Amino acid sequence: MSGMIEPVRFTTILEGLELVMGLGIHPVERAAPQRVIVSVRMQVVYPAPPADDRIDQVLDYDFVRSGIQALVAGRHFDLQETLCEAIAALCLADARVERVTVRTSKPDIYPDAAVGCEIERERPA
Repeated sequence: MSGMIEPVRFTTILEGLELVMGLGIHPVERAAPQRVIVSVRMQVVYPAPPADDRIDQVLDYDFVRSGIQALVAGRHFDLQETLCEAIAALCLADARVERVTVRTSKPDIYPDAAVGCEIERERPA
């Protein structure tokens, strides 16, 4: 049908969010917060391209950043996998997000390498 506007997909990215938080199972990790780097890629679907150059027409990634900060505030996660799942659920709470990839990294565990986790989740059909 001519004249119909097709839905559009964008990838919204939050890259390299640095947090200081409780994460890990080892005694040294439980004793003090550590640096954790979080990156999120969300595939977002809109009914039409944003026409008016206004933030209320698209996903405002501020909600992801502030949501992650609130999620980790005052809480200790044992596993990066659990942290990734919680962040993915936060992102998928916005109905426009159809797929999310979450990556976490602990850069200070080893002197010669960072350790991390990555998951991909999508909205159930």
